[in-house]
Amino acid sequence: MTATIKATTDVDKSTNIAWHDGNFTRSERETLLGRKGLTLWFTGLSASGKSTLASALEQHLVSLKIAAYRLDGDNIRFGLNKNLGFSDADRTENIRRIGEVAKLFADSTVIAITSFISPFRADRDSARALHEAAGIPFIEVFADVPIEVAEQRDPKGLYKKAREGLIKDFTGISSPYEAPEKAEIHIRTDLVSVEDGVRKIVAYLEEKGLLQVDAAASAGVKRAAGVEADDASAAKK
Repeated sequence: MTATIKATTDVDKSTNIAWHDGNFTRSERETLLGRKGLTLWFTGLSASGKSTLASALEQHLVSLKIAAYRLDGDNIRFGLNKNLGFSDADRTENIRRIGEVAKLFADSTVIAITSFISPFRADRDSARALHEAAGIPFIEVFADVPIEVAEQRDPKGLYKKAREGLIKDFTGISSPYEAPEKAEIHIRTDLVSVEDGVRKIVAYLEEKGLLQVDAAASAGVKRAAGVEADDASAAKK
């Protein structure tokens, strides 16, 4: 982990730059737009259900006209992080970049929903510290599932390939996953439906005063479409 931590801190190569503040503060932006941003950081093994849950949450919030945007681990590697592999150092840089991007989304008053394995606790803690230093709420959501269940799901066939030695540095098999010790929200995705998982997250945000959902609007969304999730969607990524 020493090399990983070094990779996180050895990034200040820009010189002759200065921070340029805008014409209003985040508080003023929040007041004008009538909303506050935050980051929901989903973490868990491959096939733990974090992406399924994150997608359902995004759909639910946007259906309620709440600004939310999902940053998915695979999707990000098609563009922003396409130059990164899966070594420990590259995994750390992957999460460092996403921590910064999520903070920008949240700073703009959007609810950033990140769905990344993010296997190293130190990297997740760095993303949290980045948000906390800026006064932006950071909520860790642990999509927890026994690895045996994740392997049974294996929608992409990755565990099988890892067991056969065809994939190196695969989290849970040949590379470690450091589970959260104090995640704000802990969901056993093999025991809880996607819809109930979304309800649990929304209830937590409401309880903490981070989200206000209009009861009538919420009821309307449920009647029209519901949260598009059920136990069958445990194809779970």
